[in-house]
Amino acid sequence: MTRVKFLYSGDSVRSFEISGHSGAGEEGLDIVCSAVSSAAYLTANTILEVLKINADAVVRDGYMRVTIPVSSLPETKPLTDGLVLHLTELESQYPQHIKIERGAF
Repeated sequence: MTRVKFLYSGDSVRSFEISGHSGAGEEGLDIVCSAVSSAAYLTANTILEVLKINADAVVRDGYMRVTIPVSSLPETKPLTDGLVLHLTELESQYPQHIKIERGAF
């Protein structure tokens, strides 16, 4: 199962952490894992490479964590809100493969 944890500062996502493999299909053919990975990489790459925000990012097989500086939250809010919306929809469609948690930073 893929686990996603969003940590908030106020109403903005300050950090997101994604771990595990969804198990919805064999490696390379798992549509849930592909959808989660694609959305997470798009968000992380936009924050780090396009917006040039000095966020803390850790990526390895089956794991990603991005922590955004407080000063950059207004700039990243639309991106992270979109990620939350996208992954929440995936969770509603594939509840046995993705679990989302929310907490305070």
